[in-house]
Amino acid sequence: MKKLAFLLAAVASVSLANAQKVPQKEVPVVVKSAFQKSYPNAKELKWEKEKANYEAGFEVGETDCSALIDASGKILETEVEIKIDELPPNAKVYVAKHYPGQKIKEAAKITDNKGVVTYEAEVEGKDLIFDNTGKFLKEVKV
Repeated sequence: MKKLAFLLAAVASVSLANAQKVPQKEVPVVVKSAFQKSYPNAKELKWEKEKANYEAGFEVGETDCSALIDASGKILETEVEIKIDELPPNAKVYVAKHYPGQKIKEAAKITDNKGVVTYEAEVEGKDLIFDNTGKFLKEVKV
């Protein structure tokens, strides 16, 4: 549950929006249909609203995931929990240099609807965002 909360917070911070819980019955049918089509094996589904978009937090197998979907049913971004060792090496070097003595608590791989991949590392209440090579992009407070 902690990981799911982290992922939901992380996607919210990446999209720069404040999320609000939404009962499933209030999620538009087109949004739910798009989600079900893309993630038929999803479990533990929870919905949040982020400005005009909807975020589904869920599990596939033992992995925490989330998907940001617009009101027309287009998936804008997906986030999947990864092992810390799966972060790009440069990202881990950056954390060691700029956050000495602090450990990465959790990590995620984020893919937008254009296929652009970024990575996220949680360190001391902050989400650090890196590109696919591990180059630091920004810091977002959780």
